[in-house]
Amino acid sequence: MRKLKIIEHMSLDGVIQAAGGKNEEDGDYPYAGWSAPFDDPELEKDIMAAHSQPFDLLLGRRTYDTFSAFWPKVGDNPMANRLNAATKFVATHRPESLKWGPVEAVGPNLAAGVRQIKSKDGLDLILCGSSTLTPVLIEHGLADEVMLLTYPVLLGKGKRFFADGAPPRELALVASKAGPSGIVLSTYRPSGPLRMGTHDIAGA
Repeated sequence: MRKLKIIEHMSLDGVIQAAGGKNEEDGDYPYAGWSAPFDDPELEKDIMAAHSQPFDLLLGRRTYDTFSAFWPKVGDNPMANRLNAATKFVATHRPESLKWGPVEAVGPNLAAGVRQIKSKDGLDLILCGSSTLTPVLIEHGLADEVMLLTYPVLLGKGKRFFADGAPPRELALVASKAGPSGIVLSTYRPSGPLRMGTHDIAGA
């Protein structure tokens, strides 16, 4: 069965919008490109390592459109070559308009479609951006790993990695690394439903 890894760049308050720069989907978002001042070659090696083996992509439609407007024009570049070669599985209501290939539509039911894709032989999947997909994948146990790059900034507004309504779940921390720029790279694996309890404060 294929594995699915989520990779996301996020502010301390959970915002992922326009981390690398503004595009037409971001409208008048005032803080586009907020990740750029934190160039971190050390952690960049880890990101490149996460993309070092051939992979396929799982994308929401907006992220697909953003990527398709950029990566095919980059030229001979290791990351561009890997992204351009990957099969893109896209959650969209307009599959006939998908031009950046190889590409396939996920289908009308996201959870069922991703479960079917994962059940087939093939390359592991990486999801970048596409925040509306993440809660569904976590809720249905379809994400195998979550890699978060948390930047030392507070943005206060913008699209968040987990919006209100995300299902309560626990994630186990399996690796953590802080770069000299202040970015913290944390890798998690979903570990089950949220547990609750009370602290014993007797004698405190």
